[in-house]
Amino acid sequence: MSLTQEHRTDTTQFESVQRGNQTWWTKNTMSYDWKNRIPFERFTEPWYDEIDKRFIYSSRLFATHIKPFDLIIPFEEIKGKRILEIGCGMGLHTELMARAGAEVLSLDLSPTSVEATQRRLALRGVSASVMQGDAEEMRFPDQHFDFVWSWGVIHHSSRTAKIVRQIARVLRPNASCRIMVYNRDGMAARLAFLRYHLFEGGIFRWSFDQSLHQSTDGFSARHYVKDQFEDLFRAFFTDVRASICGQEVDAIPLPAMLRKAAVKMISESWLKKKQAQRGAFLFLVARNPV
Repeated sequence: MSLTQEHRTDTTQFESVQRGNQTWWTKNTMSYDWKNRIPFERFTEPWYDEIDKRFIYSSRLFATHIKPFDLIIPFEEIKGKRILEIGCGMGLHTELMARAGAEVLSLDLSPTSVEATQRRLALRGVSASVMQGDAEEMRFPDQHFDFVWSWGVIHHSSRTAKIVRQIARVLRPNASCRIMVYNRDGMAARLAFLRYHLFEGGIFRWSFDQSLHQSTDGFSARHYVKDQFEDLFRAFFTDVRASICGQEVDAIPLPAMLRKAAVKMISESWLKKKQAQRGAFLFLVARNPV
């Protein structure tokens, strides 16, 4: 096989993964409704209220001080700025950044996410642009945005590094981005390794990454080590740092009923300390494109 043929084969495989990603996220909304128990019609005001409550609560240990997500989204800094959000999901972050006075453009591979976010904004009288598109192939001009935000999205891409290059390209000089991906060293990844790779025989069928994916959402997903993910951005940014964050289940890796009882006996400060040590997420801040 020639180099050209190999390149075409690789490209076809990447495109196939992206089609799979689009299909999966179109059928499976990121609504925190893992067991279909939300008793409200989808895309109605009560439905948004319920999924927002779940999202905010699950992120409380690392994301919120006074108002939702004020520890991780720089609301004061983005006021009046042009913002790109990669992966809008059900639109809560889109809404919050727009309410903070930012000019938000949200891009998502899934038409369901685009529809959900557009309906949310219309219901709540908030203005932002939402469009369907692939972050691997962004058509925006160079140096077009003041800030890029992406929560739990780019690790699902067929070519995460390609998105990182695109982020660096569309950011203005001295601008910044904030990105969350899965933590390979987190408690969730360790438990997935024990369950799928060892106890359920994945060691004989799958790679470690394939075993990890058995426990995650999406058609495809990667988990990153902190240093590895920082290095991916250091090719384009001069100031890069990543931190670990996670949810209650990362601090107390017990079945739901036992965890619910245990939380009542444990201090919030202890939970915050443990999620920052073994959380399922890596949260990266990168500044100053080269």
